[in-house]
Amino acid sequence: MRKIFLFVFALILVLTACSDGADKGADTSEDGVDNDAGTNPEAEESFDDLFITIATGGTSGVYYPLGAGFSTIFEGLGIDASVQATQASVENVNLVLEGLAEVALITGDTAFQAYEGTGPFEGEGPKDNLRSLAALYPNYLQIVTTENSGINSFTDLKGKKISVGAPNSGTELAAQVLLEGHGLSYDDITPDYLSFAESVDQIKNGLVDAAILSSGIPNSGIMDLDTTDGIKLIPIEEDAMEYLTETYSYLGETVIPANTYSVAEDVPALEITNAMIVSKDLTEDEVYHMTKAIFENVDTLIETHSAAEDIDVSKATEGLSIPLHPGAEKYFKEVGAID
Repeated sequence: MRKIFLFVFALILVLTACSDGADKGADTSEDGVDNDAGTNPEAEESFDDLFITIATGGTSGVYYPLGAGFSTIFEGLGIDASVQATQASVENVNLVLEGLAEVALITGDTAFQAYEGTGPFEGEGPKDNLRSLAALYPNYLQIVTTENSGINSFTDLKGKKISVGAPNSGTELAAQVLLEGHGLSYDDITPDYLSFAESVDQIKNGLVDAAILSSGIPNSGIMDLDTTDGIKLIPIEEDAMEYLTETYSYLGETVIPANTYSVAEDVPALEITNAMIVSKDLTEDEVYHMTKAIFENVDTLIETHSAAEDIDVSKATEGLSIPLHPGAEKYFKEVGAID
């Protein structure tokens, strides 16, 4: 009888052990990896607690609709994102530095001046704690007037009332440089500090003779003016082109292609890289996933504005005056955009 009791007891122990093993096996893969530990951390990454503000520009420019595209992409990561209309580049730099925005779009000249502590940042010291996420697409410096204005060249702007962009915007910085390149200054014109939309309205009303705009192409405000009044684009003069591209490394020679608007010929122009900057307080992991999501979803941005057609990961580090955020650097190394 004792032998039978011991046999039954041993059998119970064996069956219990098998049951425990089966339960544990439910938490492992076929190769014995514990699934509860997570085999794909990237797929399980969650940013549900992250909120970012994207500082853009005026609602009639390119930054604002692109900001909506970036917001859509970031929300796909679980990030709560909002788009803020601003007076653009200089304000955007300050918003990031003050912790009021985590992401911002700025022009290359603003980036250069902010990081060096020159121009509108003179006397404030270099903003060397800024970080770049990527170079995006070029801004075209567009000098626009109406067909019946009598203005045919840049020098014809002398003595005229010219919109030079919102105060301290990338457009205003570019306007000062353009005037310098043509041997002029604010003393030679009557500057008016208007947004893109205000510039178009004032030209329509006859209160401004021409406007300088720094934006992607086509610009919706210029398209609107073209529809109602017909436009004329003023070319950059050859001597000014040579001087400006040699003096300012962030400027490049280009053309506004024929038929971008109703203008039938290419118009000599200057371009400036647009960049996305981010708060240094964002983590490497957050910026890595944001950068990856952007370059894997460029089509989403193109749907918001055709300027995004020029966004190219192989050029994403070109023309940057501000160092890359470690998270962006990690991604660009991963895809071979940088060594």
